[in-house]
Amino acid sequence: MASRRMAEESIYRIPPYHYIHVLDQNTNVARVEIGPKTYIRQDNERVLFPPEKMIVVPPRHYCIIQNPVVRDDDLKVVFDELGQAKLRHADQEVRLAQDPFPLHPGEEVRQTVSPLQIVLPNTALRLQALLDFESESGEKRVAGDEWIFEGPGTYIPQKEVEVVETIQATVIRHNQAIRLRARKETRDREGTKRFTGEEWLVKKVGAYLPGVYEEVVDIVDAIVLTEKNALHIRASRTFKDDNGIVRKTGEEWLVTMKDTEAHIPNVYEEVVGIIDITTLNSRQYCVILDPVGPNGKPQLGQKKVVKGEKSFFLQPGELLESGIQDVYILSEEEGLVLKANEAFKDVDENGKEVERRPGDRWMIRGPLDYVPPAEVEVLLKRQAIPLDENEGIYVRDIKSGKVRAVIGETYMLTQDEELWEKVLPGNVEALLMAGKDPLADRSDRSRGTEEPKVRDKTRVVSYRVPHNAAVQVYDYREKKSRVVFGPEMVMLGPDEQFTVLSLSGDTPKRSNVIKTICLLLGPDFCTDIINIETADHARLQLKLSYNWHFEVKDQKDEADAAKIFSVPDFVGDACKAIASRIRGAVASVNFDDFHKNSNRIICSAVFGFDDNMKLRSSFRFVQNSLVITSVDIQTVEPVDQRTRDSLQKSVQLAIEITTNSQEAAARHEAERLEQEARGRLERQKISDQAEAERARKELLELEALSTAVESTGAAKAEAQSKAEAARIEGEGAVQQAKLKAEALEIETNAELMRLSKAREHELGFLSAKNKLETEKVKELAEIEVKKFHEMVASIGSTTLRDIAMAGPELQVKLLKGLGLQSTLITDGSTPINLFSTAHGLLGMVPKSIEPKSDDE
Repeated sequence: MASRRMAEESIYRIPPYHYIHVLDQNTNVARVEIGPKTYIRQDNERVLFPPEKMIVVPPRHYCIIQNPVVRDDDLKVVFDELGQAKLRHADQEVRLAQDPFPLHPGEEVRQTVSPLQIVLPNTALRLQALLDFESESGEKRVAGDEWIFEGPGTYIPQKEVEVVETIQATVIRHNQAIRLRARKETRDREGTKRFTGEEWLVKKVGAYLPGVYEEVVDIVDAIVLTEKNALHIRASRTFKDDNGIVRKTGEEWLVTMKDTEAHIPNVYEEVVGIIDITTLNSRQYCVILDPVGPNGKPQLGQKKVVKGEKSFFLQPGELLESGIQDVYILSEEEGLVLKANEAFKDVDENGKEVERRPGDRWMIRGPLDYVPPAEVEVLLKRQAIPLDENEGIYVRDIKSGKVRAVIGETYMLTQDEELWEKVLPGNVEALLMAGKDPLADRSDRSRGTEEPKVRDKTRVVSYRVPHNAAVQVYDYREKKSRVVFGPEMVMLGPDEQFTVLSLSGDTPKRSNVIKTICLLLGPDFCTDIINIETADHARLQLKLSYNWHFEVKDQKDEADAAKIFSVPDFVGDACKAIASRIRGAVASVNFDDFHKNSNRIICSAVFGFDDNMKLRSSFRFVQNSLVITSVDIQTVEPVDQRTRDSLQKSVQLAIEITTNSQEAAARHEAERLEQEARGRLERQKISDQAEAERARKELLELEALSTAVESTGAAKAEAQSKAEAARIEGEGAVQQAKLKAEALEIETNAELMRLSKAREHELGFLSAKNKLETEKVKELAEIEVKKFHEMVASIGSTTLRDIAMAGPELQVKLLKGLGLQSTLITDGSTPINLFSTAHGLLGMVPKSIEPKSDDE
């Protein structure tokens, strides 16, 4: 509707700085009409759009026009033969600040009016040429070329140039650097030629603006070095460092505080780590493996000993063998066993020079401090072993293999000796570690639940032989044995072992129950149970106890002493021998005879008779000198059930007969005692009756006296009670009167006190009230006085005087105005002083009396 109405209009008023496009429909050519102007449209013309404002480009602004018109040297628009403005199609034109201009037909605004881009300091624009052109300075640019426009400045756009990006300067602080990479072959700001992909550092403090073909890879912080650390660096490729030293690929070195306080790693330097300083005191040393030589190269396979006091850094490739070690400080009781790994010359304890060959072993003794050279290996540290009289160690010579025991002295092993471990059989080890007393724990068959103690196998095996006991020790090298009687301490040699006894035990006896290395000599006893059979085939079970001991005449006689160990199980053998004798003797007698004479039969069977047919006192085993001194029959029990029942019946019958006889004797004695008790009871009854009659007589007398006293005492008691009641009543009345008087006095005093307190409070209230009123009046007066003073002060004395004299002066002026010299106005009732008035009428003023001075 608007375009149709616009086409129908014929008159167009174009305001200033506006324009319209008019199309000649005959020639189909459009032209521009610029205001201010009133345009009358022809019939063959059409206005394409209503008046539009011209494009205004203010200062420091620009716009881009697409398809601009062609202008001549005078900057005038060039028209073709049809009268249409020529256009540069597909071209652009950047227009800066100028007078307002219209758009010719075909021109378009590619970019609206925009402010020019301001490039700040430390900022740059990276530009790229889109077309080949020649700049105003005469420099030729080829499409694809890049350069930067550095600030501060204002960038004026060009149609041939594109802004790729804005580059910000990187601030390099102290102990910092930036790592740059070349995107293309170029020269840096120092003029050094850089190849594509090359990296370098810029360490200059300040803002750095990268070049057009430079890019910032990273900001590298310096590593601050102190006296206690160093920087371990490896070269990633061959280059020349800041000190001018050529570093080859893979080379490693240290940077310390002596070189620089803060190190910024080069692009071809790789930081392996930070090395802490190694500090040795005066009592420390270390061994460095593969040390770095004077030429700076590691000496592979070599060692170097460094003694304290010293501080140093481990160079790359160096290692500490066993870390920092303490200097060997040896006392008089200590030594070191050393071994030479290489041939070298040494000095012995006497100060003589000795040549050591590889593999040599020697020992040094204290007191001294020792730091082993690199060619020496410390094998062992020896400590003198203090030994008591009953202590020892086994020592083996590593050259000859001979083992010996060292006892009762402080001994230090030499370089060719070592401690030897003596291995004992398992049963001997268990007996020694059990810790049981051979005497006190001889009947204890239980195994201890405690963990067994661990024996030091290098110590000489010792055993305390108790009193009246013996131990046999066999030497396997000398092929002989020895017997040690207690109390004594047995110490085994390297080739000696204890003889272990396996004895019978329990009841009845079983073999291999008791394991011991100590043989008790007695006297002691053992108990056994045997089965026997009489001539009448009665089978009995006997429990017997034998007292025994070993009889050794001369303990120093080795043959006599060895006899006691000749029988391995003397208990089992003795019990079997005695049991066989007893069975043979009992088999020839009947049960009744054995039951009556069991002790005699058994003792005669065991001990036998001498030539005089007397019973012997002991039974001696000649093989091992064992002597049985007595046999005790503890129990006799039949094995057959019938025999046991008949024996039990006979025993019960005997017990019954004995019980009946005892019951009869007891019954007779009880009857006798009962008769005696009955006679004593009758006599006691008679004496008790006589005593009761005497007591009844005394009772009757007392009853008569009580009746008389009761009759006379009743009247007397009544009279006394009445008198007492009257007395109590009188005393009560008196006491009541006293209490009432006291109560009245208390009430009176309380009332008086109340009134006095009330009067006191009332007087105090009145006095306080009067005081307050007085203070109030006083303060009001002071306020009035203060108010008056302030009013007077505010008005002023001159003002008050003027106020006071205002009336009389007014009257004087009024009289002067009337032409009167003086006048007197009175109400007729007030008296007038004519003396002074007359003076006033005459115009005379009385003289003032001057005050007399102090001198007059």
